[in-house]
Amino acid sequence: MAIQVTPTALPEVKIIEPKVFGDARGFFFESFNAREFDEHVAPDIDFVQDNHSRSARGVLRGLHYQVQQPQGKLVRVVEGEVFDVAVDIRKSSPNFGNWVGVNLSAENKRQLWVPAGFAHGFLVLSESAEFLYKTTDYWYPNFERSIVWSDPDIGIEWPLDGEPVLAAKDASGQRLSDAEVFA
Repeated sequence: MAIQVTPTALPEVKIIEPKVFGDARGFFFESFNAREFDEHVAPDIDFVQDNHSRSARGVLRGLHYQVQQPQGKLVRVVEGEVFDVAVDIRKSSPNFGNWVGVNLSAENKRQLWVPAGFAHGFLVLSESAEFLYKTTDYWYPNFERSIVWSDPDIGIEWPLDGEPVLAAKDASGQRLSDAEVFA
């Protein structure tokens, strides 16, 4: 197996660590293998879109999700480091409102699988970070929603030094108690 998969405190959210082959010339690893993903992470997943963002230190993006056409996301960092967060927003789940956070970096080469039904966000810890993610559905701006990053009912322990840099949509995100969520 070219990957090691570790469930988080939210069992559907998984940390994926690739087997890295390195020597004096550099390194090589499979960043995605459909057969292994299907067998060890989540079966019958089709990715339809790849996204790439770059953000400066202190930028916090999220907590995002789509109420229709929900997206599963396979996320990783190719430059810098982020604190990546998933929040269970499925009312029927025993983990509704719970969160997990994982450091993803170019150095540790970890990935995080965030299935549909979860809100997702990240905080940039390094000077800048380049963040890549595969999605299981396309982006539909009219279905996109945002839960405020600082919702006290969720209680995410962001490793912040001061206030984060936010987009307007993230600053005006709703609290989980008022948000449109999944059944």
